[in-house]
Amino acid sequence: MSAPPAADLSKLRINRDDPPPAVKRALGRVLWLTGAAALIIAVVVIVARGGSAVPVQVVTVTPSVGEGTANRGGGAAVAVVANGYVVARTKAAVSAKIPGRLAQLNVSEGSNVQKGDILARLDNADYAAAVGQAEAGLASAKATLIEAQSDRDQMQRDYVRVRDIHAQNPNLVSPQDVENADSRARQAEARFGAQSARVDAAAAALRVAQANLENTYIRAPFSGTVLRKEAEVGEVVAPSVGGGLTRGAVVTMADLATLEVEVDVNEAYIARVQNGQQARITLDAYPDTAFRGAVRQIIPTADRQRATVQVKVSILDRDRRILTEMGAKVEFLGAASPQQATARPRVIVPADAVRSENGRDVVWIVRDGRLQRRDVDAGPVSGNFREIRSGLSGGEQLLVGGIETPKEGQRVKVGP
Repeated sequence: MSAPPAADLSKLRINRDDPPPAVKRALGRVLWLTGAAALIIAVVVIVARGGSAVPVQVVTVTPSVGEGTANRGGGAAVAVVANGYVVARTKAAVSAKIPGRLAQLNVSEGSNVQKGDILARLDNADYAAAVGQAEAGLASAKATLIEAQSDRDQMQRDYVRVRDIHAQNPNLVSPQDVENADSRARQAEARFGAQSARVDAAAAALRVAQANLENTYIRAPFSGTVLRKEAEVGEVVAPSVGGGLTRGAVVTMADLATLEVEVDVNEAYIARVQNGQQARITLDAYPDTAFRGAVRQIIPTADRQRATVQVKVSILDRDRRILTEMGAKVEFLGAASPQQATARPRVIVPADAVRSENGRDVVWIVRDGRLQRRDVDAGPVSGNFREIRSGLSGGEQLLVGGIETPKEGQRVKVGP
């Protein structure tokens, strides 16, 4: 038997320079994670640097010449600006004169009505019955009056006849008969007078019943437009709200031909406003459209808490788009003059651009992407605007929003 071949041990050796496969895989993962972390850090740094500039809202200061900004027509200047609301000078919450259940409603929002038109009706069957009863009572009283009048006339004729007979022949009629005839005539006259009074009372009762029946009809006090329905058919209404299911007004209506704007003018500027002064009205709903107006009334008292005076401005341009309770801005116009043309320009800025810090009025100017604090002398608020008496010359970009607590040198960027 031959011996097995000897093993070739020369091929068995350890390569210490080549790492094992597991180590290779672990090293690859470490390198990949390191690269991803470096990339993420770079992105975060870039984003952080780009986001350090806070987006803000700004307004550019534009000085106005003379006593205000130039009018679009070119012939007047704005003396004061104030904000307010459109109201109707003639407006009423129409209610019933007596309590009752609403049986009929003849109008809805937007209905045009004339003075005296029936807007609604209460359940009035009992009042109609009362009118019928009063009419019957009056008819009965009138019939009794006719009887009393006939009896009175007959008694007067009998008295005259007895008196004449006694005058011609005293022996035929005694004086006592004459007195009795006279007494009966006077009694008939008294009964006739009493019945006449009963007829008047019955007529008055009929008028009361008719008035109560008429009070169940709710009529328009003036010609106008229904703004709101305050009650529905079946609800109980009353002259004043009594709680529960009782309603007060049935409808609210207004005469849209008497629309005007009520604004609160700061008392520091009220001297620039006078009755009859021309004004330009701009509605918040239609900022690109201006309507002509004129000052109708300056309320002769000031609001102590708000330091304002209410001014009522009539709307001269009628437009179906103008609705009550719309927000409006009123620019009170003053005639331009050579003195105004050469006067120092006025700087008017939004009230939000002026801040109060340590008892001083300051504004924050955006310049080269950074904030700069500047002290100014600002007038009182009027129509959400303030006049800057000193501190600004025009052209500056003022911070109006985006940062609650600005800091000197803070990086910002102007937002849309």
